[in-house]
Amino acid sequence: MLIVNAGSTGVKLRVVGDDGGATAIDGLDDAPADLAAVGHRVVYGGEGFTEPVVIDDRVTEALERQSAVAPLHNVPALRWIGSARERFPGVPQVAVFDTAFHAGMPDEAAVYPVPEEWRTSHGVRRNGFHGLSVEWAVERAAGMLSRAPADLRLVVCHLGGGASATAVSGGRSVDTTMGFSPLEGLMMATRAGTIDPDVPLHLILHGGMDPREVRRMLSEQSGLTALAGTADMREAERRAEAGDPRARLALAVHDHRLAAGIAGMTAALGGLDAVVFTGGVGEGSARVRAEAARRLAFLGLAVDPAGNAAARGDADVSASEAPVRTLVVHAREELAIARATRRAVASAAAREVAP
Repeated sequence: MLIVNAGSTGVKLRVVGDDGGATAIDGLDDAPADLAAVGHRVVYGGEGFTEPVVIDDRVTEALERQSAVAPLHNVPALRWIGSARERFPGVPQVAVFDTAFHAGMPDEAAVYPVPEEWRTSHGVRRNGFHGLSVEWAVERAAGMLSRAPADLRLVVCHLGGGASATAVSGGRSVDTTMGFSPLEGLMMATRAGTIDPDVPLHLILHGGMDPREVRRMLSEQSGLTALAGTADMREAERRAEAGDPRARLALAVHDHRLAAGIAGMTAALGGLDAVVFTGGVGEGSARVRAEAARRLAFLGLAVDPAGNAAARGDADVSASEAPVRTLVVHAREELAIARATRRAVASAAAREVAP
């Protein structure tokens, strides 16, 4: 099976076998000839797509109509869907949606206090993103803790180019920091995260700025890039260690907002069993994990310094006495996509043969 994960920074192509093993390839022409299916990660599915779906012209037309919500992700995903359908015309192709994991969020978390027409006519609600990563992280965290997902209250922090914290209770999303689009929430590599909504309005109405330019700057020139001068957390940490005041401020703002996000998700859960870090920064930065635990010690978090520094892949980096566990989970979105693709293809085949 071929997995296509296209986004704002490029595309990752993986061939996933029945055993879960994944092999990276450089292009569609490198894929094996005997593909069983192609699975595509699509960031935004909206209220119309809450389950994986076999792709046809109707699906692509619907995705094109709603791509404005997540243009940095859905537009390249649609390009790759078109290329893959052309390259493999006889192979089933499935769209798997990041937003689907959050589709069942309670109204108190999903509904914005805005005019009803916005909500009903324009679909304005908190959609949530990173659902495929969160789904995998919940499964692995449950295994690491030897408990059932139904018995756990988790905050899953997917920290990478994009960043979010999701409250998961009983294996289901009950709140998340990302909102209508992937711009809301935590500070990210190039995205601002949550700011006063009057800021872009002020710049447009009184600063003479073009709305598209404001959106582009909030998406591509904000966050870590704006404060530290780099989108790379490792580089920002190196600069801060060397005494760069811009980098130090950037990390302080990042860490402040991350801790606040985790605490907010804990309130939605009514308690906490573990915080799970995944994604490039979540897995790769021991400093981010240690600082989050330090700021949230009042919730019961504490990390073992040596274990945290040495963590590679899936690991429990908690201090032995910590009542709330701190886990690191290697992101495996491609496996979540592969499993969803198999289910969608099997379901479609069953419908075709049903009397």
